[in-house]
Amino acid sequence: MDIASQALSSVRDNPYSFLQRALPTLLLLVSAVGLVIANPTGHYSLVLAVIPLLAAAVHGVHGTAVVGTLTVTTYLALRHELAETGTTVWLLKLAFIVVVACVGLLLAQARVRERLLAHSRHLALSLQHGLLPQELPQTSAVEVCYRYVPADTKAGVGGDWFDVIQLSGARVALVIGDVTGHGIHAAATMGRLRTAVHTLADLDLAPDELLSRMDDLVVRLGDREKDREPGATCLYLVYDPVSRVCSMAAAGHTPPAFVRPDGSVEFPQLPEHPPLGVGGMPFESTELTLPEGTVIALYTDGLLDLRRRHADDALGRLAEALTPGGHPLDEICDRICADARHRADDDVALLLARTRAVADTEIAAWQYPADPRSVGEARAAVGRQLSAWGLDEQVFPTELAVSELVTNAIRYASAPIALRLIRDRALICEVSDGSSTSPHLHHAQLMDEGGRGLYLVSRIADRWGTRYSGAGKTIWLEQALPAARAARAPAAPEAVPSAAA
Repeated sequence: MDIASQALSSVRDNPYSFLQRALPTLLLLVSAVGLVIANPTGHYSLVLAVIPLLAAAVHGVHGTAVVGTLTVTTYLALRHELAETGTTVWLLKLAFIVVVACVGLLLAQARVRERLLAHSRHLALSLQHGLLPQELPQTSAVEVCYRYVPADTKAGVGGDWFDVIQLSGARVALVIGDVTGHGIHAAATMGRLRTAVHTLADLDLAPDELLSRMDDLVVRLGDREKDREPGATCLYLVYDPVSRVCSMAAAGHTPPAFVRPDGSVEFPQLPEHPPLGVGGMPFESTELTLPEGTVIALYTDGLLDLRRRHADDALGRLAEALTPGGHPLDEICDRICADARHRADDDVALLLARTRAVADTEIAAWQYPADPRSVGEARAAVGRQLSAWGLDEQVFPTELAVSELVTNAIRYASAPIALRLIRDRALICEVSDGSSTSPHLHHAQLMDEGGRGLYLVSRIADRWGTRYSGAGKTIWLEQALPAARAARAPAAPEAVPSAAA
């Protein structure tokens, strides 16, 4: 009863679909009755050849096979009405109907396979769109714009991806990569790599060290999935708006393009490294100083279309499309991708970023010796600077955090001790020293005399962390400015009038 009721409900919900699927059977019955009434020796029976083709258009493989078998059986049932002299013609007609029934079955198989491929590609595309960033973060370091053009191939979408990651010290990381292969597996691998890059970027690793960690990850993924073809290209770039230094490293990826304010286009020659997953090859970073307003272009190899063009010609056309770099980034993106939309060989991912710089008036820096008196001097300097910036509300918590961090640097680390404040979208405070010892946050016991410094810092800051360099480490913290904190605070509920009112 449940199956019958479901069938009846489906018919009520969509009666036209039911009539469409029943049309080949109804036409078969009408044709059989017509052939019995009409002269069997005529050629009216050839109308039966239409029925398997019609069934292939509305049914699956099994339904088409059943209708085709019924069509041949119906024609065989008319054999007794034919004279013996018409046997040869009848056999030719029977062979024709059998062939058409087989063709209908093949068409049904092709249609089902096409639907499965389309469904698989739709799933892969949906998965990839879900794993790609839906909205890039707005930073003061760069202005960004992107385009993604999926390939229109039966193999499914590729593993092209990109990302923009906020780092400490007002810096930003630009990432782009391409996973080997197509389909759902490539999209899933892309999601793994993107998550791994986010995790490693939070550790403030240098580009070469981050790619080394990513290489180890792809190698392990290849060992676990030996039936899959491992490998992915990646380009990781870090831009610092304070120093305007750009540090980058690549693993088998196409080089970035830099469009400087004077209109010149540069494709820096990065150290050559194989794609991720090969293993055993150390990576090397490259640093460049970029003037403010430089446009950084990261792209995948699908944009160059190297199957039809020479590499130099492809880079030359890209350089022409990138200039002039002073135009809006949306316009430049559309100009670059205009030709890519007419190709269907490979996915195209494009990420453009126009660099900005933090003004000197928004930065304050000091250096102190490893002397206990430096704590009071640092606290006083921070108070004066924040008052000059009009951030009186931030004076007390920032002075408290600076006191704890400078004290820890004097007690446990080594000189030189540097203090830096940056007024950006948030108030950034950094304390650097010459030691690479990593501080750890822990809960102090009731009778402990120390161990509460980092806990206080974590309660004061909205974000905090540690990054390392060749000269030591930097402990940083960010506090939301009063305007930003008010903008993200929930609206106060409306007052409920009292019963007396």
